[in-house]
Amino acid sequence: MSVDRILAMKGGDVVTIPPHRTLDEAVKLLAEKHIGALVVAGADRKVLGIITERDIVRVLAKEGAVAFSEAVSAHMTANVRTCTGSFLVNDVMELMTLGKFRHVPVVENGVLVGIISIGDVVKHRLAEVEHEHQILREYIATA
Repeated sequence: MSVDRILAMKGGDVVTIPPHRTLDEAVKLLAEKHIGALVVAGADRKVLGIITERDIVRVLAKEGAVAFSEAVSAHMTANVRTCTGSFLVNDVMELMTLGKFRHVPVVENGVLVGIISIGDVVKHRLAEVEHEHQILREYIATA
């Protein structure tokens, strides 16, 4: 299954935040939207970085509450690994596993069009496995 197909089912909505916003604003947005990552993007929807719950916990552990007033850009991951809609689920799983991250922005022609989380990948991989299992059961039943 391709990333395009996953996005067709889940939608391409991505919660973004401008780089000049504060960590406090990022935390509130994460909590409000019940999500684990924000793509840091400009008005042109170009990916500038990503800030995750893990990033925020790390900076708070290091700097304390003073970090809440700092810009997202100071703590985001700027070298973001992205994918395109043509990536397969297995490719995204490998990217996430090797990079040890749980969110991958989807970019087409340099513009953000969606985001894939580890939850999306696992959900769709399990559906594939269940479908394969069903085919095998039907084959065995008719053999």
